[in-house]
Amino acid sequence: MTPSKDTVPTKILVIDDDEGHAEALADGLEMDGYACRLAHSGGEAIAAMGEESYEAVLTDLVMHDKSGLEVLKEAKQLQPEAVVLLITGHATVETAVDAMRHGAEDYLSKPVNLAELRAKLGKAVEKARLRHRNAELSAENVELRRQLDKRFGFEGILGHSPQMQRVFEILAQVAPSPATVLVLGESGTGKELVARAIHTNSPRSERNFVAVNCAALSEGLIESELFGHIKGAFTGAVTDKEGRIAYADGGTLFLDEVGDMPLVTQAKLLRVLETREVVQVGGNEPRKVDIRLVAATNRDLRTMVSEAEFREDLLFRLQVVSLDLPPLRERAGDTPLLIDHFISELAAEHGRDVTGISPEARALLVRHPWPGNVRELRNAIENMVLLARGRELVVDDVPESIKNVDAAGGASGGTYDLAGRSLAEVERALIAENLKLMEGNRQKTAQVLGMGERTLYRKIKEYGL
Repeated sequence: MTPSKDTVPTKILVIDDDEGHAEALADGLEMDGYACRLAHSGGEAIAAMGEESYEAVLTDLVMHDKSGLEVLKEAKQLQPEAVVLLITGHATVETAVDAMRHGAEDYLSKPVNLAELRAKLGKAVEKARLRHRNAELSAENVELRRQLDKRFGFEGILGHSPQMQRVFEILAQVAPSPATVLVLGESGTGKELVARAIHTNSPRSERNFVAVNCAALSEGLIESELFGHIKGAFTGAVTDKEGRIAYADGGTLFLDEVGDMPLVTQAKLLRVLETREVVQVGGNEPRKVDIRLVAATNRDLRTMVSEAEFREDLLFRLQVVSLDLPPLRERAGDTPLLIDHFISELAAEHGRDVTGISPEARALLVRHPWPGNVRELRNAIENMVLLARGRELVVDDVPESIKNVDAAGGASGGTYDLAGRSLAEVERALIAENLKLMEGNRQKTAQVLGMGERTLYRKIKEYGL
């Protein structure tokens, strides 16, 4: 069984001190979609296993520094989930039995029949995956979430671009404080996620997080929602109502699209922030409140102040700390990470057996400009997961609106004149641009380009990239 074009290719460590033989094996396996790393001694192999994980290890039995059996024992310590196949030109029943006793999955003799190797390797990898899937699925999902947050994010907000790493640094600093935060960014960049992350990582996390979308409330309704009202305050006020500000007492109040708040309501909100008291509509008795305020907008509040559409004194109160969220097009290197995360999350949410995405489909998504930002990307992945006809998302699953933009060149950011250029020049430029787009991530670059990682490494060295 050969691997499908999964999001992350099956990684194989090939160990043989005969460099030509190792290269031949790796080239044959990479044609089937495996990602191979070579080691030309036992010591080099053990070091490689300490650096990254592999699903399978192919090792020669007889080498000049360490035997294949020694490598096998080390592999079982360093990477117990990896399947190990031994290859030797000195095949005996005794060695095969000894190898199997120490945990080898199978045994092949030199000269290796490539078809036999592919069959045994595919069978061994699939067997290992099935053996561990049910027992570890829940634990793996928890660990994946923890590792993603640790390496690439902050409470569910993902990104490894420099812009997002700066956002995470600010969040880590400001969340434990009582400071008011103003989150700026285009629609769909994740402003409410940021507000929730601030609340979750604050001393107020056990109390209410109350979100109010100012743009969704009419001018006549917003004050009743924020401040509450007493019975008879206006037509239809048949009972007393507690406002959102009072409900957020002790917790966090999130005012989304605060730039759409009417001026008269802005004045009343300012008073609440200054006095820490709220008065219900139609009432006289103030109520003390202790809230942490996070506001967000996609509008330019400074321009609105100059046009008398937003109160400057309120702006000063709101922007104790300002946090700018970059649009997705300015951090395109984060797109592959978000794609993988949303596939995993949405497949689980909808009970769909979708595990990956083809390099061609991934490339379409990465090149798209995403004017609706992360929200638009998530919606597109959800559409693809729901309608997918197989376990792997492919180009046919990509929404037509995205394919049409790509076909029109809307996401290319410009044109590249091919006439008069050599094939090597074009290839070098293509690799360089994709490396830049993927923030230097060679594994993702290789997937988008549709080539093996070893081939990419070789070309990077050849072109001096």
